[in-house]
Amino acid sequence: MATIVSPSHFSPVEDAENIKKACQGWGTDEKAIVSILGHRNLFQRKLIRQAYQEIYHEDLIHQLKSELSGDFERAICLWVMDPPERDAHLAKLALQGPIDYKVLVEISCMRSPEDLLATRRAYRCLYKRSLEEDLAARTTGEIRSLLVAMATAYKYDGKEIDEMLAMSEASILHDEIRGNAVDHEETISVLSTRSSAQLCAIFNHYKDTYGRSITRDLLRHPTNEYLSALRAAIRCIKNPNRYYAKVLRNAINTVGTDEYALTRVIVTRAEKDLKNISDLFFKRNNVSLRQAIEKETSGDYKDFLLALLGNDEIESSSSN
Repeated sequence: MATIVSPSHFSPVEDAENIKKACQGWGTDEKAIVSILGHRNLFQRKLIRQAYQEIYHEDLIHQLKSELSGDFERAICLWVMDPPERDAHLAKLALQGPIDYKVLVEISCMRSPEDLLATRRAYRCLYKRSLEEDLAARTTGEIRSLLVAMATAYKYDGKEIDEMLAMSEASILHDEIRGNAVDHEETISVLSTRSSAQLCAIFNHYKDTYGRSITRDLLRHPTNEYLSALRAAIRCIKNPNRYYAKVLRNAINTVGTDEYALTRVIVTRAEKDLKNISDLFFKRNNVSLRQAIEKETSGDYKDFLLALLGNDEIESSSSN
């Protein structure tokens, strides 16, 4: 369930003009920007960005980048982007410097086939290169095979499953993972071609047959980057809400707070399942996500994240 609270009636032209007004003068009125963009859904933000371009002949994101800074600027700009554009941007950042495998895994595993295809198109449009080309250029070995296969997949997205196939492929995964196979060709093939529903059936059969979860067996090699990415992919598929709740917990509990991870989860999930993620966060940490953000962040950045959490998160934490 989404958390974003947006008005049913609004004027994109008026919003565009008010954002421009907030950016003029001696100082930027960040609170005005939060009050507008923090309460507009995807469709409304698209219309605001379009109106801003038509009135001022400038991309709204360019304007915001020039006026804002730090974590607040990054969060606002990611929020204004279309989801495929946003994911392409996140993927590009993940490929710069030390590669952030978990971000690439999130994008590949958490998006629908159509959304992932749209991300690849946006990446090509923005950077004049394909996502798979950059993945292949920046990685090697099994991690390259895994990331390229998952990023280029166009899988069945329905709920139908084949139990016999699930049993058979659970055995294949077990043989490769527990048998210390030279490579994981079959494992990568299964993860990149089977639907999420089918994969969950495979993981369930794995545990029922062998008495251990597949992620526990993968923990035998905690320092292996490929196996770490593989575990992240499986956790994304098995229970997305639990995966994201853990990302948030790690982001908040780390020394200094990982604002990038915090921003990424809240911005990308606010219009999808952030309510469910925040409920699980509370159950597993005995503190609401709102309270954690209020404690660990500050200023306009904090105000914007809290706006995206909406009122449902307050009601959830108070009722538990």
